[in-house]
Amino acid sequence: MTFKPIRTLLSSVALTLAFNTASAETFVFTAIPDEDETKLVERFEGIANYLSEELDADVRYIPVKSYAAAVSAFRNNQVQLAWFGGLSGVQARSLVPGSQAIAQGTEDQAFYVYFVAHSSTGLEREDRLPEEVRGKTFTFGSKGSTSGRLIPEYHIRETFGEAPEEVFSRVGYSGNHTRTLRLVESGTYEVGAMNFAVWEKELEDGNIDTDAVKVIWKTPGFPNYQWSIRGDVDENYGEGFTDRVREALLALDDPELLESFPRSAFIPASNDDYEPIRSVAKEIGIID
Repeated sequence: MTFKPIRTLLSSVALTLAFNTASAETFVFTAIPDEDETKLVERFEGIANYLSEELDADVRYIPVKSYAAAVSAFRNNQVQLAWFGGLSGVQARSLVPGSQAIAQGTEDQAFYVYFVAHSSTGLEREDRLPEEVRGKTFTFGSKGSTSGRLIPEYHIRETFGEAPEEVFSRVGYSGNHTRTLRLVESGTYEVGAMNFAVWEKELEDGNIDTDAVKVIWKTPGFPNYQWSIRGDVDENYGEGFTDRVREALLALDDPELLESFPRSAFIPASNDDYEPIRSVAKEIGIID
């Protein structure tokens, strides 16, 4: 008999209890854990309060521990709305018929990945992925991340014609963008790939040692984060509820809340916007 590690069991129990605190009338949402948990809780508790007022409903944010957990919660109707990355959104919507991408940040139409390197590598910023990254140690973010794994892996394969494990001397997965930054900044990994918005926000807040880590390449743009809603929301919460949620998100203009993402505004989105992500994920074998 195989036993789950006690930490995994406790996490599962805590997550189940959290979901069970929401009544049938509560509208619940989550988000992929792409940054430190304290930042996420502050950001999404603000969104929950905003949506509660706009929808005149009990709206609850529930954090999850992994990208896969966010997708599973959406699939199992433990949450009805989620802030996904491009890849996790494609995965989640494919599991729930009728689900829609309803809003994205203005910046999510053309998102970017920064490849960052520790100063000890001697690598400098170029207009292409430097050949000199070969043989270095490298960290992705989460295995389920668009900007932390999918897009970087695609460009690594395009540049070298090889899998990342063949290009780098060691490959890791940090779990989120903030951790990728810290691992490269400390020299634990020589090179990493991360969400440009997290880098820019950390830089603006004075949280990056620019003598230790620098950007060496910026990818071409791609569609990324979005709000996705389950296809059965109107059936369970009332006719037109999906439209009301969409309208509330598009109307959000609180500068502090938007800055916490950071995004300048939310704009309409559709499933078709993320077809390039689905195609790339299929091409490199992340989805069938």
